[in-house]
Amino acid sequence: MSYRVAVASSDGKYINEHFGRASQFLIFNVADDQFEFYELRNNDPPCFGEGHNEDKMSRTVELLADCKAVLVSQIGPGAVQALSFKGITSYVLPDFIEDALKSFIQIEVTG
Repeated sequence: MSYRVAVASSDGKYINEHFGRASQFLIFNVADDQFEFYELRNNDPPCFGEGHNEDKMSRTVELLADCKAVLVSQIGPGAVQALSFKGITSYVLPDFIEDALKSFIQIEVTG
């Protein structure tokens, strides 16, 4: 089974972005225990200070609608809920992207 995973990273090496402040998401194709980079998607971040813009949040969630999961350094409960309504699971995995994807795959395999 193959699927896509979005990663919130500003440098392409480390998962270092809060979901709502991410200006880009790296998209990876995952099949079995392998993954490969698919594309970079630019985003207009919905969060500012202590709040967020609902319209921008909806657009960010739609941007990732073809993904099964999103890996982030932080995420608020509103974003978790918005993603889950689209069937997207969020994981807080602040680590090197390669290591985090391996951890994610292990989580998926072992349930």
